[in-house]
Amino acid sequence: MSTLELTKENFDQVVTDNDFILIDFWASWCGPCRQFAPVFEGASERHQDLVFAKVDTEAQQELAAAFEIRSIPTLMIVRDNVAVFAQPGALPEAALEDVIGQARALDMDEVRRSIETAQKNGAEGAPGGQQAGGEATA
Repeated sequence: MSTLELTKENFDQVVTDNDFILIDFWASWCGPCRQFAPVFEGASERHQDLVFAKVDTEAQQELAAAFEIRSIPTLMIVRDNVAVFAQPGALPEAALEDVIGQARALDMDEVRRSIETAQKNGAEGAPGGQQAGGEATA
């Protein structure tokens, strides 16, 4: 499966319509981003049941700001409208495969319970996830 290009205009729809999305925040001038691109593309070929998407942080500055992207490349995984993983840096293939496996294994009901508990206790966010939908609209 080829990767989707995410924009401010299509982000919410793509996240809402898909249960599991890997997002690569990148820029064309970024050397590590270019190094990570074939690793990300290769994973998209191996995991055709998942959605792989890219956000050009230069063209989509508002979207990058909404997710507080400070360093690129940053990989984010969104499951069921919840960001369950976000890490800067160009992951090697084995590390990316490990992260995908861990994200697949997550019990999303448990993640949602953790978020609810943290919100009830007045925490800003919850370990293991934050709401992903709707953050990019301004």
